[in-house]
Amino acid sequence: MEQLKTELKLLIIESLALEDISFSDIDDAAPLFIDGLGLDSIDALELGLAIKKRYNIKIDANEKQTQQHFASINNLAAYVAQQVVVEN
Repeated sequence: MEQLKTELKLLIIESLALEDISFSDIDDAAPLFIDGLGLDSIDALELGLAIKKRYNIKIDANEKQTQQHFASINNLAAYVAQQVVVEN
């Protein structure tokens, strides 16, 4: 799971062009949006597309649980791991 968390952090940095941040700056439990990393709704769309492309996961922005899945690296890693297993 740690490797997946690192991959997701690097994906966030790369897909959102966050040059001033390294993966070690992103706390696994910290919020990704507003507080914490400070991402916004546009970042969420870009990140969702990057995750879809990298992991072949369809993310439904209208699903009630999506906001919770994107709350932190811990939540996002658990969601991606679950979806990859379900798809295979």
